[in-house]
Parts: sequence; C-alpha cells; structure tokens
Amino acid sequence: MDKKAEVQLQNPPSDVISAVKFAPNSNQFLGVGSWDCTTRIYDVTNSALRHKFIQECPVLDLAFQDPFRIATGGLDNRVLMYDLNTQAEKVVGSHDNAVKCVEYAGKVNGILTGSWDKTIKLWDTREEQCVGTYEQSNGKVYAMAVIDEKIAVATSDRKVLIWDLRNMGQFMSRRESSLKYQTRAIKIFPSKEGFVMSSIEGRVAVEYFDQDAEVQKKKFAFKCHRSKENNVELIYPVNAITFHNIYHTFATGGSDGFVNIWDGFNKKRLCQFHHYDTSIAALAFSHDGSTLAIACSYLDELEKVPDPLPEPTIYVRYVNEQETKPK
Repeated sequence: MDKKAEVQLQNPPSDVISAVKFAPNSNQFLGVGSWDCTTRIYDVTNSALRHKFIQECPVLDLAFQDPFRIATGGLDNRVLMYDLNTQAEKVVGSHDNAVKCVEYAGKVNGILTGSWDKTIKLWDTREEQCVGTYEQSNGKVYAMAVIDEKIAVATSDRKVLIWDLRNMGQFMSRRESSLKYQTRAIKIFPSKEGFVMSSIEGRVAVEYFDQDAEVQKKKFAFKCHRSKENNVELIYPVNAITFHNIYHTFATGGSDGFVNIWDGFNKKRLCQFHHYDTSIAALAFSHDGSTLAIACSYLDELEKVPDPLPEPTIYVRYVNEQETKPK
C-alpha cells in the first residue's frame, strides 16, 4: 500500500494547539494538548482519535511517561497524569503559577515541569511527590528541553540555564540568549553538544554547551520565517523546533505557515514544505524520524486577522531522506 506523504487527522482540538508529542518509540500514537482544555491521543496510523481527556483549564504542554501514561500541565497550575489503559486521572502536584513545560526525564524516570512561577520541578510520579524545586533566575519558564542528564531552560528574561540532572544543587551555566527577542522554543541536539532556540523575531540560534573558546566560535544565528511583501519585510515568530534523532537535522515551524528542515552543522536549509493555512503552533518528529506531526492553529499575532479564522488542524507527514538527511 502506498502511504500518502501527508495525512490530516480527524477530530482536531477546537482551539489553539499548544503541544504535540509522540509516544516513546512510536510513530503511531500522538499526544496533543490544546487551549480547548483537552488532552487527546490519536492513533495516526488509522487517523483515529483514541482518547480525549477534558480538563478545567487550557493544557499548555504534555509528555509521555511511558506508552500508557501521559503527564500534562496547564493554566490551572496543576500537573496531571492520565492512564490510557484505565482512563484514570490523577493529580501529581502543582506549581504556584501556570505549568508551561512538561518533559519526561528518562534518566531518573520522572517528569520535569517548568512554570511561570520561575521554577522547574522534578516529580516522582509513582509516589506522586515533588522530589526537587529549582529556581530559574528571575524569569518565567518559557521553554525547556531534556535529554538524558542535560536540561536547557529558556526564561522570560532572555536567559538560558543549563542543568545536570545528576547534580541539581546549582545550574551548570547561565547565559544570555543570543537572540534579542522573546524565546519561543528550545531543543537540545540528540548528540547533547548544544541546543537550538528560536524567537518571536524570525530567528534561530545554534549554541554549544562547551564553554571552550574554540567551541564557542562555532555558534551562530540565522534569520528565517520571513517574507517580503511590497518591499516590506514581514517577520514571523518561530514557534516550534523538533530534532530528527537519526540525522540530527531539525525542523522549525513559524507563524508564516511554513515548516523548514535545517542542517545545523552545515548551516543549510534542506527543504521547505508547502504552505499551511495558518501558524505552525507545534511540531514533533517521532523517535525514529519517520514521521513529523505538524499542528496548525491561528495564534493571534498577525496584524491582519483572517476572516473566517482558520480551524486548528493536525497533519502527519511521512518524511523521506531527501527532506531530512544532510546533503
């Protein structure tokens, strides 16, 4: 059977999509969080909505603990865990403000959350208890990434804090963002050499953890998700970044409605997909890099408000080597 390169999922959320993440080692099950106060699990192979959990407040992020449990964070400050087998919902704990980021920390089999209360917390979900609260300078947590022991946290005061899960007594380093405007997304390279971050001002930075002067020379930033209309440059937020685990290339999604794939080591754009009808709000590659989830929803940032407003949509794209492998 010839699989279509791109499939639109049925029964999408009715409001802005905040997060899309694949279940671990799966390109079949996709978790989706939305401002419509739902957490949805799709079976993308069959384009079917499998589970829908309804909360009291918008969901801002989610992460699979394992194939059967998904943690969510939202505007009600709570961290919830849903069991997909039993449909049970339990409250793991809470922050003092909205929970903006939720990540699975495999190294310690826990859930990490980042909040507008300027802390990140580590949760032991079995015991339903917080095993650590870590202050993040003077900024709200806007974006967070975790791979193995490494954590990168981007805050509202344009700082990036790097932490090591093996020693959370103090952050490893704190640096100024090399982007002048507010951070939208941050992701760590699968090789753990550094991270990629994006801002609301059509720009992406590639940074390295190693503070050695020679290594730091390799860092760079580039403009993207911009266009010219009547000689006026239109600059769009870059809302989403996701890494291809096999090739270490990454995709970005912007409010211009485009998805680009980049080779960060060779400073090249590998491809750009067709135009989507509204902002790319969230992106996620599956673990094996075969599948890319693309969430589109209007983010009220464009000066001309479209009429009618585009409906939120989720596409699943089966990517090929030409699109994702460094040339």
